[in-house]
Amino acid sequence: MDANKKVDLKIIIIGALGVGKTSLLHQYVHKTFYEDYRTTLGASILTKVVAVDNTPMKLQIWDTGGQERFRSMVSTFYKGSDGCMLAFDVTDRESFESLDNWRDDFLEKVIPREQDFPMVVLGNKIDICDRQVPKEMASAWCKEKDIPYFEVSAKNNINVAEAFETLAKQALITHKGYLESYLTNSIKLTPNDKPKKSCC
Repeated sequence: MDANKKVDLKIIIIGALGVGKTSLLHQYVHKTFYEDYRTTLGASILTKVVAVDNTPMKLQIWDTGGQERFRSMVSTFYKGSDGCMLAFDVTDRESFESLDNWRDDFLEKVIPREQDFPMVVLGNKIDICDRQVPKEMASAWCKEKDIPYFEVSAKNNINVAEAFETLAKQALITHKGYLESYLTNSIKLTPNDKPKKSCC
């Protein structure tokens, strides 16, 4: 694969309402944090060009609404994703407990349906003292599912870039694997079953 050729990857960020998905995205793309964001209805998209392992990449990051009534609409945005970011709020136990549902829903609808689909989990709002989800609990959940876990703060810009870059690396490796597999399979030559007999 040409290392200088830009790779386009679609990253989607999902999780319950109010966990800070939009804040995380704006912190990563624009290095800004606002206290007040309107609730995302459906999805909004931001892009960022980065280089991972000397490969230029254009990340198309989809920020999705976390309201339950929009769940069926949000799931239509999963198609074509190269990586998934699951976010919860460490001060909201319910948002953590809903991760299973968000993950299962994503894996049911994404193609190909693979358990090792590129994914990371973000425990946001570690800057707030009123913590309801212990780090050990979140780490154990992620370890059981073999998903990297990051404790992050969109407000204070803690581990935000590291989380996105880890997911981008995973997605790039998977993307290269699919590409190589596709190219290998498409140029296989199948020999004739039997040589043709000459008529005379």
